[in-house]
Amino acid sequence: MRVPPFKRFRPFSQLASIFVLGMIVGSVMYNGIFHASYNNLWLKYQESRIQIEQYAEDIKTLKKYNKQQTVIKEIRVRAEQQDPPLDSITVKEVLLKLSNDLDVLRGRSVFEIDTDNKITRSLLNGKIYTVRDKEYEVQIKTMLILEGVLQVWVEITVSVRS
Repeated sequence: MRVPPFKRFRPFSQLASIFVLGMIVGSVMYNGIFHASYNNLWLKYQESRIQIEQYAEDIKTLKKYNKQQTVIKEIRVRAEQQDPPLDSITVKEVLLKLSNDLDVLRGRSVFEIDTDNKITRSLLNGKIYTVRDKEYEVQIKTMLILEGVLQVWVEITVSVRS
């Protein structure tokens, strides 16, 4: 029995290999685009979730203290810009944890904030929060009360433990 020469099948095998290579490259590109869009959607979801939790807490406290004018009704925590910028989701998670720690100040009189301010600074200044298996240190820079809103500016840095 004779075996046919391979020269006949060479153009077909070249076309088939180019077609298979195109399928592989196309699937890699599609997978990359899919994961990039999914990551973007996940980041937006995390930001929205954190924002909704903060709004729900604010609504609850505003309903509770709506008749009193001289108490802390709302707490806003803001992060200052860092030189190597951190991930926005990480910053929001740290700010949410810090806001939960500052919840004890809700409902307190604004005239007694001086003693609370000293206690808060001593307890929370340099506190380390763990987010996504990394540790971040918080330094309180400024605390300001205006119309029942306590605004806190913090600096968040990656913790380096010795």
